[in-house]
Amino acid sequence: MAFASTAPPIAPAMDWPVADPDGAPIEAVRAIRDAIDAHVTDLLATLPTA
Repeated sequence: MAFASTAPPIAPAMDWPVADPDGAPIEAVRAIRDAIDAHVTDLLATLPTA
């Protein structure tokens, strides 16, 4: 397939275990936010710098 040979490689999917904040108390939502922040921070640390 010509498209596949010219398309840029696709990054692997990442699946982070993040709880659903719907209806959760604010403390739980903040903990979820902090967990997402930690995952993103870790991911950014693995990316090459320009």
